[in-house]
Parts: sequence; structure tokens; C-alpha cells
Amino acid sequence: MKYVIINGSPRVGNTCEVIKQVKTNLKGEFEEIHLAKEDIGLCKGCYNCIMIGEDKCPHHKKIKPIIDKIRDCDGIIIGSPVYAMNVTAILKNFMDHTAYLYHRPEFFTKKALIVVTTAGAGHKKVANYIDETLRHWGVNKVFKLPMACGGKDELETKGIDKVAQKFSKDVESKKLHSPKFGDVMFFNVWKAMAVSKDPIVADRDYWFKTGLVNHDFSPDVKLNFVKKSFAKLMFFILKRVIK
Repeated sequence: MKYVIINGSPRVGNTCEVIKQVKTNLKGEFEEIHLAKEDIGLCKGCYNCIMIGEDKCPHHKKIKPIIDKIRDCDGIIIGSPVYAMNVTAILKNFMDHTAYLYHRPEFFTKKALIVVTTAGAGHKKVANYIDETLRHWGVNKVFKLPMACGGKDELETKGIDKVAQKFSKDVESKKLHSPKFGDVMFFNVWKAMAVSKDPIVADRDYWFKTGLVNHDFSPDVKLNFVKKSFAKLMFFILKRVIK
């Protein structure tokens, strides 16, 4: 198995320690990316990645290698301490650079583990935010490990091991889980936008070139009858609403 670790902590602290413990439960190769060392410029909000293509991002040379590593992995681990009740600035900046994935999701076969640490509160809220982002990327299954911890010597390793082992087992199984109704809905929102009369060109090209425009959801992921019917209904409605 190949795992890519995206560490959003600007220092070596609890988040690094939890990730270190997580790794003891996983078998495979690890590619660890410390965003603090990547020197990614601030997202300018230029919309280039969405409107024209991700290769037109001013920081494409920094972002593409990370996205390529995600494409090549089996499991994603994203870590962040809680800063002012949210993710760190460097992790938020990276996620801002992936805004185009909301329109053009692609990681339908990937599994992810979220590690969030705090000395106080906000860990569950932050984990949920990262979870939402990953689901918009298309990620199939997300495991969450939000932890309130006072220091490195106080880490609850049993709790870490339990979640990490579930994540490991799921990655190794290669089983793909049925998406949530919300994920099916958003898939069809972007598909409907791609076939509208005045689509975003980059979106249209992606949806047609990948063939996703011909499916209710990623063809790699099976939908039961109820979700298939829901997908078709959503697309039927959205295609008429989005003009």
C-alpha cells in the first residue's frame, strides 16, 4: 500500500506524534509532505484553476506534485492542529488551491484518515471541515481521529491504534463504499453545470473527457437502486434549473 501524508502543522508537536503512532499500524510505503516546508504562495482567489484549468494556477508547480502523489496513493492522511478553531493557515491555503476539485472530483477510489489535535476544543469541528473537503474531492471513505491532548506523553495510543487499524484494514480491502446522498447530489450538480448551455470550459472538458458525464456517479463505485434513482432525479431537476 502507498500512503501520502499531508501534514498541516507548522511545528513538530502533537499532530506529528499522532501521525507517527498511526504509521505503526500501517503496512506500506509513506510519502510525507510537510506543508510548512513547501513554500506554497497564498491562493490569490484568481479562479484560474476553476475557470480555465488547474495548470493555470500561479502556484501550479508547487501544487501539482502533491496532487500527483495523491493520485498515486492508496490512502491519504491529513493532519492539522486546531488554530483559532480551524485548520492551520498552511493547510487552509493548500485546500484553497484545490477548489477546482469541488467542480471536478476525481479521487473516488481513495480512502483517507484525518488527524486533528488540540490542547483545548474544536477538534471535532475541524475534523468535520476536512472531511467535507475530502468528500468534495470524491474521496470514497474518510476516517476521523480528532484528539484533545495535553502533551506528547499523554497521547491515548489505544484510541489512535483502533482508528488507524480500521483505516488500514479498509485501505487494504480495496472495497469501495456506497457514497452518501449528499455526495451523489453534488456529483450531479457539477455534471449538470458541465452540460449547461454556458458551461465553465474546464468543467465541460473534464466531465466529457473522463466520461463521468455518462454516469450517475463514478463508475468505480456501485450505487444501489435507491441512490441510482436519486441521482437520476437530481440530474433531471438540476439540468433544468442550471441554465
